[in-house]
Amino acid sequence: MTQRFRPRLGVATLTASALLCGPAQVAGAVTGEMSASSVAARTGSNAPSGFDLNNALRELEKSYDGRIGAVGIDLGTGRTVGYRAGERFPFNSMFKVFACSAVLHKARTSDPGLMDKVVRWEPAEMAGLTANSPETTEYTDTGMTPAQLCRAGITKSDGFAGNTLLKQIGGPRGLTEFFRATGDRTSRLDRPEPTLTEWKPGELRDTTTPAAAAQTFTKLTTGKTLHPRDRARLVGWLKASLTGANRIRAGLPKDWTVGDKTGTGGASNYGTANDLAIVWAPGSDAAMILSVFTNRNTDNTPHDDKVIASTATALAKALGRL
Repeated sequence: MTQRFRPRLGVATLTASALLCGPAQVAGAVTGEMSASSVAARTGSNAPSGFDLNNALRELEKSYDGRIGAVGIDLGTGRTVGYRAGERFPFNSMFKVFACSAVLHKARTSDPGLMDKVVRWEPAEMAGLTANSPETTEYTDTGMTPAQLCRAGITKSDGFAGNTLLKQIGGPRGLTEFFRATGDRTSRLDRPEPTLTEWKPGELRDTTTPAAAAQTFTKLTTGKTLHPRDRARLVGWLKASLTGANRIRAGLPKDWTVGDKTGTGGASNYGTANDLAIVWAPGSDAAMILSVFTNRNTDNTPHDDKVIASTATALAKALGRL
């Protein structure tokens, strides 16, 4: 990889101690340092509404016969809630929002004009990806710019677009380096599409945690990691996403504004499915970050979008927004 990201990345105010593993937990201000024991001691029952996140998600897991990992951050109050926040889950197509961010940063800091340079490919390079590449298949003859690839990768979860973005930053390893440059010591990408969706319990490759994903996503969408113009561009693509209507968006009031990126591993990968969103309630300038990951306990079982929607509702309640 020709570009090292570390020197120029800004750091958001979230602290790692505010986003820890274990059962449901609630931290106070995300800007303050808190010990692991003090965070773990606080439970979902401490939500402003009295809503118990721990019990709600535990019961949802039982009915779903699966595992749920979730984090909610209210950037207005600094309140953070979580459930299995430090357990690993596969990225699936969620990686594309991070790959796009890395390309935006590279274009801004070391490769001016990159976002508008046409990238071309041969039809054979799309082998195994045409089924989940609805936009890039239409541009095989003309190629696409990284800006167009970002739009396709985020709004339509175009698989080949995601792989082509990875090539701009040195492949999966380059994205892992980008994570490290942002201060994310947890998230990692090891393979491109479609093999990165291959997952079983205990797998470390191509994984993150609800806490790490939420923290890094917060830095990219509201912090100083990206230039303000690039940040606005990224959020615009997230708001235009077409793949998450039945996930986090479905669990929140229809008049709330949501920008999200989904990921789906399929039934043959323990029904893994996730969603990561930035959310605004009407009349509030302060966003919320919602990070939801799921998998089934039994392989060859389909995912369930309703579980993700219900988890989003539970997070909003635990944050006192519903």
